[in-house]
Amino acid sequence: MTRIVVVDLHGQFTHLEHRALRDMGVDTEIIDADTPAEEVDADGVVLSGGPDMDRVGNAPDYLAGDAPVLGICLGMQLVAVESGGEVGPGDYGGYADVDVEIVDEDDPLIGSLAPETRVWASHADEVKELPEGFTHTATSDVCGIEAMSNVEAGLYGVQWHPEVAHTERGEEVFENFVAICEER
Repeated sequence: MTRIVVVDLHGQFTHLEHRALRDMGVDTEIIDADTPAEEVDADGVVLSGGPDMDRVGNAPDYLAGDAPVLGICLGMQLVAVESGGEVGPGDYGGYADVDVEIVDEDDPLIGSLAPETRVWASHADEVKELPEGFTHTATSDVCGIEAMSNVEAGLYGVQWHPEVAHTERGEEVFENFVAICEER
């Protein structure tokens, strides 16, 4: 059975990410951000959303492992910063119901959502510059980089929250991530 851990970066929706995976039959648990990466045996890692970079604990260490990583909101920003990208304040700020345009239909995480999907996203901070080796996979009117992927490294990120009911086809994002984990 596929095992995916959700690293709790203190976001309000962490339990929904866990539940989405559990409801798909995935062996999953929420782990504290201070848990050392070397103590965790998993086929995949979800870095949850959260309030700020000051409370990410050992989460950056999970990026160096063999398991694919899906960063959601703050988790995506953490992947970007740790990989050499840039994060800054969003022009919109706060939460918004947004139409996201999928710009890479071949992306294994979100390409199946093309050409457009409605999502619930937070744009207080956002990725401003992609890290080297990453592909820009989605955009919107309020955020230039809504999603990114480095397929070779197994690192993926979405600025939006696929775990909430307001996001169309959010379950599909998790299904695609599980498939990525199973293939690796």
